[in-house]
Amino acid sequence: MRKIQMVDLQGQYAKIKDAVNKSITQVLDTSAYINGPLVHEFQADLEKYLDVKHVIPCANGTDALQIAMMGLGLEQGDEVITADFTFAATVEVIALLKLTPVLVDVEADTYNLNIEALKKAITPKTKAIVPVHLFGQVANMEAVMEVAKEHNLFVIEDNAQAIGASYTFKNGKKQKAGTIGNVGTTSFFPSKNLGCYGDGGAIFTNDDALAHIMRGIVNHGMYTRYYHDVVGVNSRLDAIQAGVLQAKLPNLDTYCNARRNAGRFYNKAFASNTHIITPTAKSNATSNCGEICDVCDCHVFHQYTLQITNGQRDELHKHLLAEGVPNAIYYPVALHAQKAYKDARYKESDFPITNQLIKTVISLPMHTELDNEQLEFITSTINNFVK
Repeated sequence: MRKIQMVDLQGQYAKIKDAVNKSITQVLDTSAYINGPLVHEFQADLEKYLDVKHVIPCANGTDALQIAMMGLGLEQGDEVITADFTFAATVEVIALLKLTPVLVDVEADTYNLNIEALKKAITPKTKAIVPVHLFGQVANMEAVMEVAKEHNLFVIEDNAQAIGASYTFKNGKKQKAGTIGNVGTTSFFPSKNLGCYGDGGAIFTNDDALAHIMRGIVNHGMYTRYYHDVVGVNSRLDAIQAGVLQAKLPNLDTYCNARRNAGRFYNKAFASNTHIITPTAKSNATSNCGEICDVCDCHVFHQYTLQITNGQRDELHKHLLAEGVPNAIYYPVALHAQKAYKDARYKESDFPITNQLIKTVISLPMHTELDNEQLEFITSTINNFVK
């Protein structure tokens, strides 16, 4: 059996080596390292894939969130609501901009923003909502957009883990994750479903005026060289990373399907284990597939995350490592409990689901190169331990 890896970037690279190397060589031959032709080509290709009017490439996913908030004109003291159970970058940029983060609990089945908790958190100071499409599953965007419309709020989608996923509205309409709110953001960190070989990110919007503002922000606030029209930052996607992404983009749907297939294997293997809760596919508030089906593409499995309900999560984590099965706990500490983001407004009773998840979740190897022999070893090792 091949060595099991949490993410197998080498195996993936071997299959697209010629295309990646061709793109990188093109950049080196032309020396067009910043805003070169490949950056613009990748931007256009991604706009077509997402069916969105504007893609603004930038240096990383965290910058993408910050630039989106700057572009929307949020001001110091404005409240921005987001999920308590996610990576810190989401709340980090809110704090950096002197906005006020408001953390709310998540759903027990999808780990995404809880709509009732969202509604309760809205105040006259609330200006924006940041739904996070956690682990690759799209949040309940129809409900989020209804709440935003009712209260005249901006919606910034944190799509760092779900590029390639689609959301199905109740009327049957489908839309790519990251293109539903006022603005969407993503990360091209190497381990992402669409990852480069360094840092990278992008912002998406169908709003022409907002796109214009953000294109200036990413480049020191310039539209004409040395003329600074808005306060900006230095956040550009370098051409080598754009070349890598352009080589990978035609394979993104194949990558997502490979992850879904691995998810199906996992779910089937754990189906009879009463101490394991497996991920579910939930395309909107009224459609819970339960299975990882071919019809619903709401989940692209950036992570495959279980809940271990018999108190053995930490022991399982150690056991798997000892058996050569990499795994991770995403996330061991809730954002409201992090030293940097503690706030007297929060009560532990506000976060029952998050406080449960941090004690029970464990993420298994999930990538495009997993084979059945590896999956069989991983699942049998877990089932033999969790009884």
